[in-house]
Amino acid sequence: MTQTIPNVLTIAGSDSGGGAGIQADLKAFSALGAYGASVITALTAQNTRGVTAIHAPDPVFITAQLDAVFDDIRIDAVKIGMLANAPIARAVADALRRHKPKHVVLDTVMISKSNHALLLPDAVAAVRDELLPLADLLTPNLPEAAALLGVQPATDETGMVEQGEALRALGARAVLMKGGHLRAADSPDWLVQDSGTLRLGGPRVPVKNTHGTGCTLSSAIAALVPQRGDLASAVADAKVYLTGALQASDRLDVGRGVGPVHHFYRWW
Repeated sequence: MTQTIPNVLTIAGSDSGGGAGIQADLKAFSALGAYGASVITALTAQNTRGVTAIHAPDPVFITAQLDAVFDDIRIDAVKIGMLANAPIARAVADALRRHKPKHVVLDTVMISKSNHALLLPDAVAAVRDELLPLADLLTPNLPEAAALLGVQPATDETGMVEQGEALRALGARAVLMKGGHLRAADSPDWLVQDSGTLRLGGPRVPVKNTHGTGCTLSSAIAALVPQRGDLASAVADAKVYLTGALQASDRLDVGRGVGPVHHFYRWW
């Protein structure tokens, strides 16, 4: 029996440099055996050295993109990234409530690698109140988790788990607390869900090219959830994929700043 290739939708911003956002998501989907569709929530003028401009489309047009995709294509999972502002966040939430996709991975993109704000302050509340309760998995780093909760970032793994539980109390069905900001030899993540907590260790890869790591991890999870059948396996396999993409990133020569990870390291 032929296995159906999953169709996965990314709802995110475009990175003109190709390393993060929609571009990273579609590369990760393809690398992991999924067909990618996209709804673009923002256009960025961006390269490996930073973001120089952002254009946010009218929310009505974003709704039109969402309806066009869902009205025709079977969507097996959704990944949500950059949302730019509160009206866009609400437009996405409204569409998800109408179309009810099976799996929703929410990556709370707030700040770029070059420290440029990608989410306006009024949108943080909209993401927390409108989208977080629709997420099957939330994937915040430590500053993002703290911003959603209105607290200081966790400084140890106990604090990570506690904040993951607090985010679940706000409505997310599961939370992957990413520990890359911890001052530790490794880079531990914690998956917090109904069935308990799971520590997912991983090496801290000492490379320069880390642009798009968060986008790549969340989109890899979205691509793998329909194929693995359970969240923990999808997250574990996505972390292995991302680690390989980081380790091979120096094989790419893209830009003069923080370059991208190597999404196709297994094939090129």
